[in-house]
Amino acid sequence: MAHPSFVMYETDTLVCDAEPRKVPLTDYTHDLDAMLERVDARTRLFFVCNPNNPTGTYVTRAEIERVMDRLPDSCLLVLDEAYYEYVDAPDYPQSLDYVREGRRLIVLRTFSKIYALAGLRVGYGMARPDIVQALHQVRPPFNVNSLAQVAAQASLADPEQVTRSREVNRQGRDTLTRELERRGMRAVPTQANFIYIDTARDARRLGEELLCRGVIVRVGDWIFGDPTFIRVTIGTPEQNERFIEALDKAIREIPPYEEPLAKAS
Repeated sequence: MAHPSFVMYETDTLVCDAEPRKVPLTDYTHDLDAMLERVDARTRLFFVCNPNNPTGTYVTRAEIERVMDRLPDSCLLVLDEAYYEYVDAPDYPQSLDYVREGRRLIVLRTFSKIYALAGLRVGYGMARPDIVQALHQVRPPFNVNSLAQVAAQASLADPEQVTRSREVNRQGRDTLTRELERRGMRAVPTQANFIYIDTARDARRLGEELLCRGVIVRVGDWIFGDPTFIRVTIGTPEQNERFIEALDKAIREIPPYEEPLAKAS
């Protein structure tokens, strides 16, 4: 698994008494070659979060195909595509084609993001029949409840919602990126519905200042080890404007970040 990436990969690995092998991102993107170098005869799962959470970056069709060609049969490729519907990059992989071809992988998606059913926790996976059968042997008997299933089916009856949400997200992404760059902050190019931002300030303190102004962000310090980064969700135009206004007030309270002095040995 990459690091930083979705934290539950490591958590669930540890719950299963297995070894999480975390490979640092390169330029905020999966370093797939370095990840492949960590694969050995004991490796069973190869996680790729695409687009990646929290950075919003993605890996291309050619890169995924190279991974599939190099992984041993003893290792399953897991493509986590929770933010799939937001992607507009032309070289993003169409992973269901690989499932139809019978390739050894599982594709994970969700109704929690663009379908707006986050509180109902409806996710799903797609893979060839033998992989699905193996999952059925170990899955718990109680998973997605009946009301959540009804809501998921209802959301599929309104495909225009996805189109509308994608366009609102695209416009918000462009607006926020432009406003952040005007303030001297780096916004990592994203294919998701959030932006990973180098604020050049103490992210934990900035998060507290924003919270006091009614805006909640994910701070990159304590989970991801990036002391100047925050992750903010792209919202409606009104929500994005509120975030920028709160950010302007917050950064006036915080000086530019300085690395702590190294301790004497």
